[in-house]
Amino acid sequence: MTAELGQLALVLALWAALAQVALPWWGVRRGDARLMDVAPWAALAQFIFVAAAFGLLIACFVQNDFSVALVGQHSNSRLPLEYRITATWGNHEGSILLWGLVMALWSVAVAVFSRQLDRAMLARVLVVLGAVSAGFLGFTLLTSNPFERHFPALADGQDLNPMLQDPGMIAHPPLLYMGYVGFVVAYAFTVATLWSGRLDTAWARWSRPWTLVAWAFLTLGIAVGSFWAYYELGWGGWWFWDPVENASFVPWLLGTALVHSLAVTEARQGFRAWTALLAIGAFSFALLGTFIVRSGVLSSVHAFASDPTRGIYILLFLACVAGGALLLFALRASELRQPGEAAQFDWSSREATLLLNNVLLTVAAISVALGTLYPLALDALGLGKVSVGPPYFETIFPPLMAPAMLLMVVGPLARWRRTEVPTLARQLRWAAVVSVLVAVLGPWIAGSGRWLTAFGLLLATWVALGTLVALGQRLGPRRVWMQRLRTLPGSFWGMFLAHLGIAMFIAGVTVVNSYEVAKDVRMEPGQTVAVGDYTLEFIGVRPLNGPNYEGQRGELRLLKGDRVMRDMAPERRVYLASGMPMTEVALDRGFTRDVYVALGDPLGGGAWSVRAQLKPLVNWIWLGCLLMAFGGFCAAADRRYRVVVRRRQAAAAAKLAGAAAR
Repeated sequence: MTAELGQLALVLALWAALAQVALPWWGVRRGDARLMDVAPWAALAQFIFVAAAFGLLIACFVQNDFSVALVGQHSNSRLPLEYRITATWGNHEGSILLWGLVMALWSVAVAVFSRQLDRAMLARVLVVLGAVSAGFLGFTLLTSNPFERHFPALADGQDLNPMLQDPGMIAHPPLLYMGYVGFVVAYAFTVATLWSGRLDTAWARWSRPWTLVAWAFLTLGIAVGSFWAYYELGWGGWWFWDPVENASFVPWLLGTALVHSLAVTEARQGFRAWTALLAIGAFSFALLGTFIVRSGVLSSVHAFASDPTRGIYILLFLACVAGGALLLFALRASELRQPGEAAQFDWSSREATLLLNNVLLTVAAISVALGTLYPLALDALGLGKVSVGPPYFETIFPPLMAPAMLLMVVGPLARWRRTEVPTLARQLRWAAVVSVLVAVLGPWIAGSGRWLTAFGLLLATWVALGTLVALGQRLGPRRVWMQRLRTLPGSFWGMFLAHLGIAMFIAGVTVVNSYEVAKDVRMEPGQTVAVGDYTLEFIGVRPLNGPNYEGQRGELRLLKGDRVMRDMAPERRVYLASGMPMTEVALDRGFTRDVYVALGDPLGGGAWSVRAQLKPLVNWIWLGCLLMAFGGFCAAADRRYRVVVRRRQAAAAAKLAGAAAR
């Protein structure tokens, strides 16, 4: 009865979501506090039911219940336990249920941590969240039911895609969905504010920490996915401009713009219309990414669906979510504008730098979206097939991001409304000089490099040193450094860490693209090959037997000079249930470089093809992303958000005490 109980839990979750929409909506309309207070409890009930359904689906996979069609299609009795669990979301139906679980988690988090909000405002926010949840739960039950039975039951399953039998599958989808779906909170606050007609800036203060947390999770999800592809696919790339990668990258770019725009709206009551549009756009593009992955319009390891009915449902749902919000925005647009807003700040102000950065990020997001969607649209309309690959993105994207990186340093140093340009120039003069020196001397010391190498080093150094200058400006005279370090707000540390992370990311990308060494060689036992300063010695190949695969394991020795660094064991596997071959690379990882070895095909006579690569600073790419994500969490934990919560809670308690006394 496990599957039937899961089905029942999903139906009850849908009813809870509908109650979360209908009863509080009527309560807001009638001014009925009791109905408005239903919203948090309905959100909690929805979460409990979705979590129960998800847990029951995991139980089906763990128990090898091959009478459930999904288990039969995506698991196998030989599959290790950890991958039976991750197989729960390693398919279309399970991943949509994971989406619903994350959506319910965000809803209940808002219900619990936003109790100090005005009752009507909280009810409106939860009504919007409930409506989105109801749409996805309806999608699950109508087109993507994970609990459908298969009669007669299969004797064994078809196995999980071997590419997904990896520890990356444990972390990547949940982190990505926490970010993707998390943008719904900013969307819900924006729609609730437009609905209420109270277009003050309180919604920016309330939605900003939620947006920062969602952005940080999405950053982690993209980084884990990139690292997973790097070591799993066997050729050493870390970003492929795949349509599914772009489907997560576009919301990240818009989310980055939204985080900065919310800062202006919160601090200066500016950019309100622009911020509202970004909040709507970030979540709408997250839904569009879901359409790309789940509609069957493309073939990818990420794209599980092939039923056009699902794509039509998601498109209609996207039209309702985005179209309804944009219609509401159009009706309230005149109230969002402030007369003379553009005249309230000078071109050298912090507002101006943030606005220009927002424009660049938005144009970059639109460019990536256009390159992703244009071939899919042509193909869907029967107008032929075109290929838009890395050359397009690598031509369009860097020129848009370069000025954004230059402005990134200016923003934290600039003042609101107006900044004296000579003062800014004086603060940044040494950062500029050192950046130019690094750009000139770096390639010269390395002995080679293109102008792009020099420009990348210039940007990385500029961002890093400019961020340190901003810290120095905050700390003031040296005698008060320790005192001021303890008082710097979380929002500043968040900016500091995120910007340093970007500098680290740029340095990693620049150096690995300019100085990596790659060799495809034929190797017999006893032969060696030089890879940069290292030597690889090929020992031989042994048979390999795993729990659900067999194959060969290479034996190589990594040396630097005469010193043995480590043994390396790349693998070639063939999975027994599917017959699918896979490559497992061997990595010697370090802070400043990776040595990357993949075992190729047998060439006869004991010889094998081997791909060996030296990748300098490649790990800075993911370390930079970790710093960015940690910065997002630090900014979300800023003390001022907690102070506002405590003040509102105290005011509410005092109001209740006064009412009781009367």
